[in-house]
Amino acid sequence: MRVALVRELGGPEVLVPVERPDPVAGPDEVVIDVSDVDTLFVETQIRSGAFRDYFPVVPPYVPGGGIAGTVRTVGEGVDARWTGRRVVASLGFAGGYAEQAVTPADHLVPVPAGLGLREAAALIHDGVTAAALLEATAPEPGERVLVLGASGGMGTLLVQLVHAAGAHVVAVARGKRKTELVRELGADDVVDGADAEWAEHARAALEKAGGPADVVLDGVGGTMGAAAFALVADGGRFSAHGAPTGTFARIDAEEAARRSVSLRSIADVQLTDAEHVRLAGHALAEAAAGRLRPVIGQVYPLEQAAQAHAAIEGRGLLGKVLLSTRKA
Repeated sequence: MRVALVRELGGPEVLVPVERPDPVAGPDEVVIDVSDVDTLFVETQIRSGAFRDYFPVVPPYVPGGGIAGTVRTVGEGVDARWTGRRVVASLGFAGGYAEQAVTPADHLVPVPAGLGLREAAALIHDGVTAAALLEATAPEPGERVLVLGASGGMGTLLVQLVHAAGAHVVAVARGKRKTELVRELGADDVVDGADAEWAEHARAALEKAGGPADVVLDGVGGTMGAAAFALVADGGRFSAHGAPTGTFARIDAEEAARRSVSLRSIADVQLTDAEHVRLAGHALAEAAAGRLRPVIGQVYPLEQAAQAHAAIEGRGLLGKVLLSTRKA
């Protein structure tokens, strides 16, 4: 089978297509014929050697943790009725950039009728995390919610979910194409993050809607995330779950306690396998019903995984970047 292999830590060019033996399902496992593969910004950071304390990968390795496809074979102890079913599965952080992948059967989530495998792949990580963040921060009708990184794969989903919850969405994205997109998805106010005065513009939009942010969903991190902390109301909720800038937002815990701001981090959305399956099923059902639209900016063939990583790092695309194993 074809895979995209990270030969060594470094730039996108270390991702190369190679041939590997087809996998075999062990007890309680299945083999999936992979159709589409999710990609995440953090995968580019892991490939470059960042976050080694959290992701101690050792090259050579096959990246990729979220796949969509069809069950090819089942191992001992697995219900044979899974064979031929369209599914998504989370593999962790390795093994997904491949034509076939092995996963425990209890990681499988059926893809509902009417939803494409490509759209399902775009939800396997970001849809789950977005749903978990909504459960953790619980925005209520009439509350004001500030979303940073609103035009990314997860940001676009958060805008839709927060809007559906009845909250007032102030979305921060960079550039005309991205700000237009998040407004189309339901943002009530949109701020261009490329503007040096973005924080003041966001403050003005929040105040016009009634006051500081009840909830801040920070998918950016770094200095931008830290600046957003000043925009959350006393007694509000602040989620620092994103770090495409290289670091999570550094928030003074003492100041947060003084202001009674509830802090959440990426650690608060580290889910058990059962929770992941539950939330993935919910995200897929919402998409199948037309209530949630994953935004797919570009699909690359598996052999062009290096170009896909370069595009992700370039930040020019809207929404998700996916890989496809489908032959042209």
